[in-house]
Amino acid sequence: MPRGTTDAPGRLMRELDWNLLRTFVVLAEAGSVTGAAEKLRLKQPTVSAALKRLEDRLDKRLIERRPGHFRLTEAGELLYREAVEIQGSILRLSTLMREVTDEVQGHVKIAVASHVVCPLFDATLAEFHANHPKATLSIDVMTSRDALAAVTAKAATLAICLVRQRNPRLEYLRLYREFFGFYCGPPHRLFGRRDITQKDLAGLPTVSFETDRLHDVLRPVTLMRAEAELGERIVGQSSHLEEVRRMIIAGLGVGPLPVHVVRRDVEDGLLWPLPPHDRRPAIDVHVVWNPHARMNRAEEAMLSGIKERIERTPIEERTYA
Repeated sequence: MPRGTTDAPGRLMRELDWNLLRTFVVLAEAGSVTGAAEKLRLKQPTVSAALKRLEDRLDKRLIERRPGHFRLTEAGELLYREAVEIQGSILRLSTLMREVTDEVQGHVKIAVASHVVCPLFDATLAEFHANHPKATLSIDVMTSRDALAAVTAKAATLAICLVRQRNPRLEYLRLYREFFGFYCGPPHRLFGRRDITQKDLAGLPTVSFETDRLHDVLRPVTLMRAEAELGERIVGQSSHLEEVRRMIIAGLGVGPLPVHVVRRDVEDGLLWPLPPHDRRPAIDVHVVWNPHARMNRAEEAMLSGIKERIERTPIEERTYA
């Protein structure tokens, strides 16, 4: 048997420089040596040399590079997935070193999709703070895709977002259901009209979310837009609800928004609801967490609190029509 074969995993663990993995993760996400060097504040030859050392140590080619071409190999894709998890675990090592006290302390980081409006979630936050005043919270607004990536990488305690495809490494629980409708703003020629039919929407310019695509999380909205025969060209897009709302109010075009979120805007005369009124698509918003992440006591309390509220609240009371 070749020398060292049986102890190859052990040797790799002892000899691998963890900084090389960090450099590789940044390189994979940046998509170029130049971009990675800028993020790491290193010179390009230093990044290239780090990649070569990692490839030599693993005896695998990790990235295919040539002018105009940058792609992870199969080995590179596998290493990237594992390295992201390792990086998340290293970032969370402070959890293991915390001082155990009678009072729950620690920080909870929540990644949420744009403009989550959910009384159950708000009540959970209020109860959590009342019970654990020394714990701290941060809420970062990002796309659903980025929120899920943050939870996968153990960089966020939990995510509240839309889900298209489930990652078997994560856990999911439906938080609430919302319905989307079409709206226009005051400058639009349909604003204020009560005699509108769905045929009146045919060919009109639209604004929407970046995820309003057949293969993405707002697929039901895409189908509703197609059924209404709205214009195929989307004149304005954003991943943030506030900006889609801004463009609709400004009159750029007709666009979809969650009915319960913009009810006040309708009452205030900023938005006008458009047909179809009886076939609005339902979209589920989920709480997502990583069961492999080692959580501090505050994170455990937050996750436990929101799970308990969901389990004891019927879905009918968590459906906002």
